[in-house]
Amino acid sequence: MNATKERRSSRFISWFKLCPIRHILIIIFALIIAAYFLLRGNEALLIALSNSFVRPWHRALSSFSSLFPFSLCAVLIAFAVVSAMIYIIFQLVHMLRRREALKRLYRMLTTILMAFCVFYGGFCGLWGIYFYTADFEEQSGIHARPISTYELKLVTRYFTYRLNEYSDDVRRDENGLFAEDMDAIFDYSPQLYDAVSEEFPCLDGKPLRSKPFIFSKVLSHMTFTGFFFPFTGEANINTDSPSCMTASTIAHEIAHQRGVAQEDEANFVAVLASFADGNPVYCYSSCLMAYTYLSNALYSADYDAWLDNYLTLSPEALADLKYNSSYWEKYRDSVVNTASDAIYTGMLHSYGQTDGLKTYGKCVDLLVTYYLEDAVQHFRKVS
Repeated sequence: MNATKERRSSRFISWFKLCPIRHILIIIFALIIAAYFLLRGNEALLIALSNSFVRPWHRALSSFSSLFPFSLCAVLIAFAVVSAMIYIIFQLVHMLRRREALKRLYRMLTTILMAFCVFYGGFCGLWGIYFYTADFEEQSGIHARPISTYELKLVTRYFTYRLNEYSDDVRRDENGLFAEDMDAIFDYSPQLYDAVSEEFPCLDGKPLRSKPFIFSKVLSHMTFTGFFFPFTGEANINTDSPSCMTASTIAHEIAHQRGVAQEDEANFVAVLASFADGNPVYCYSSCLMAYTYLSNALYSADYDAWLDNYLTLSPEALADLKYNSSYWEKYRDSVVNTASDAIYTGMLHSYGQTDGLKTYGKCVDLLVTYYLEDAVQHFRKVS
């Protein structure tokens, strides 16, 4: 019996010695993942961890990445993809030549498992924690509530009015489409949250320039307008997609950069920050985004009201909305989009976002709740 145990122990040690660092990293990050799932019900602990570690770490990472004029995230992703391809091809070639094939296969599978554990464990620790701490509603005191169709109709009309108003303040090309300078939009991004942070200190953070993503066409195939990368603290923006939505995407990703994790809240905060700042380009782009969500909700709730409101859109705003819609229609059913949707939805589910990619109901509720009084006052003045 002892001899059998010794042989098993010796075999285990020999396999472990094949790639000890990879085994150790798998164990460490597997424990981080396990701790995340076990402790995510303890809000007080996660808030303390967020304040003492995650937010300072994000500040340090974003400060470092801001030293580079390009997206450090894009470089890291490209390096990781190329390195992975070279590594896998190298191992497969040697396995086909039967040079320690079993050991090489074990090392390769261990490497893949390690990469997954490090990546997912890092996401849980540097991003997933935010989903189980106080959200923007709790920190700001702005709480979404059930809304009536009348309230939805009123606020949708209000945003349509603001959209038409701002549509006259942006430059356009010969086709009547949005044509503001992209560099100027990105250069303005560091100061966008200055005004809103004074009213809502939970949105305070270091002023950082958002980054154009080098491989934006790939993001389009994934139907991503942008993303926040917690490993570098960067807000990455798809610059291949319609430029009329670039400013609102920047505002959205900065919300993530400031700790707003939920997609629907980040949409609302993007509008809130843009209106507080007053820059007409950001206000116009955010109105486009807000109108889209409000209008879609109104379409389902009251088609006649939606149609009456739709017919009041200015030709300029309508042109941008149609162009944006036609652009994304090309990518809706792509294989890459289907796969990325499945992966991203799975990640959201693991963070407790059970509605996956469709968690935008709260955005409409927050917009109506917060801007209802502005809408009422506006229509009182014009009536």
